[in-house]
Amino acid sequence: MDTATVPSRAGAGAQESGTATGLLIIGASQSGVQLAISLRALGYTEHITLLGDEDHRPYQRPALSKEFLQDKVGSESLIFRTNDYWIEHNITLIKGERIESVHSNADGSGTARGTSGATYPYQRLALTVGARPRHLEAPGAELDGVVYLRNADDALRLKELAPATTDVVVVGGGFIGLEAASSLAAMGKRVTVLEYGQRLVGRAVGTETSDYFLTEHRKRGLDIRIGARIEQILDDGNGAVGAVRLEDGSRITAQIVLVGIGVIPNTELGESLGLEINNGIVVDAGALASDGTTIVVGDVANMPNPVPGAPAGERIRLESVNNAIEHAKVAAYSLMGRSEEYAGIPWFWSNQADMKLQIAGLSTGFESTVIRRDPDKGKFTVLYYRGGRIIAADAVNAPLDFMAVKQALAAGKSIDPERAADPGTMLKSLIA
Repeated sequence: MDTATVPSRAGAGAQESGTATGLLIIGASQSGVQLAISLRALGYTEHITLLGDEDHRPYQRPALSKEFLQDKVGSESLIFRTNDYWIEHNITLIKGERIESVHSNADGSGTARGTSGATYPYQRLALTVGARPRHLEAPGAELDGVVYLRNADDALRLKELAPATTDVVVVGGGFIGLEAASSLAAMGKRVTVLEYGQRLVGRAVGTETSDYFLTEHRKRGLDIRIGARIEQILDDGNGAVGAVRLEDGSRITAQIVLVGIGVIPNTELGESLGLEINNGIVVDAGALASDGTTIVVGDVANMPNPVPGAPAGERIRLESVNNAIEHAKVAAYSLMGRSEEYAGIPWFWSNQADMKLQIAGLSTGFESTVIRRDPDKGKFTVLYYRGGRIIAADAVNAPLDFMAVKQALAAGKSIDPERAADPGTMLKSLIA
């Protein structure tokens, strides 16, 4: 990533330390960038400061585990906006600054203090601070070669280690783990995936989809071990990773151990402000925290389930690019004193080898499923139903199925489960 264009202390149009800004956005993430862009599109005229703790310009993260890792795209293609954009829209971009404390007043104004000693007064505050990787707790987890893949520095470190590596152990069979494992296998590495639980991507998909990916990834050469428990990461004698020993006594050679076992929402600033915390920072439908003034957006926000027809009072925390964008748009309206419902249906995607998974809706609480399988075309779809109505779908290499379910959910309609079981029937024709 290019770190030279924007100075680490302040960017285009920067204010001196102590000069108030209209809105301070802490977190130069996808949601932070989208919030600033949406506010300008809505006519917000106050000065905006967008502050991030990484020494990089704001960038897109999804490609880090795929195209960027495999050198299919360069760092410049991941950058959200040019420096000219920030200048032209009166947005100060500050990078390489971590906020260590925030003092907020009853009217929503306050002052944030960075680890550099600089202070950032504001009239309104937005937290778009995201989440951090959950760290592996095992002897040897501190060895050189144990890496994570959450941000650009992680990706750069992995790319630095990869050329001299022949064997990789990926800890965690979630989206990040499987995406990175597929990328590393495509780069010629021998890859072993260790999943502590009883199935792959267990938090995001149902059993049928988990089983599908287990079978297909094994066909493509990944060594996947379910219910695998690490006893120790072994030193190669030089302070670096040499192997992984499991509780069953087996030993797996490795020069890299890539850990992808979930994330922890960064709630610390919210806690210091006295905001309500429950698996993230709790917000209302307008992205307002419990103090009624602080805006909270993206991965760190615990919000009302936005899916039409969701049970009253049901709350969720979503980790996806789509949510970062749509939730930021809701927050922008809220800052403008307007009410706007969450647009569209939550959706997710994951590219693993030649398999593109697209998820529409949320399958939480499903009661039954319908499977659509077309092995000749490499298509596989699981439809999820609750109370006889469709609530979600997992679609692998089946974009038309994904779009049909997304359309049905957005319109508050359903898809007949009996007729949907025929993979030759277009789901769009069954929306009613």
